[in-house]
Amino acid sequence: MFWPMLAIAVGFLGIAVLGVLAVRVFLEAERLGRQVTDSARRISRAADDLERASAAAARSADAL
Repeated sequence: MFWPMLAIAVGFLGIAVLGVLAVRVFLEAERLGRQVTDSARRISRAADDLERASAAAARSADAL
């Protein structure tokens, strides 16, 4: 009777560990997604700034 109970306890413990790891992976994936979104937003903003600066430089070069 001892071995079946031990096997059930170890199985439950294994499932609990997998559940905890799955939650950690999910949370880290969400955090990574937020970082990617933030980086994409910053890159887009920098590209817009660069486009405005190049247009201003082109206008000032035409004025010369």
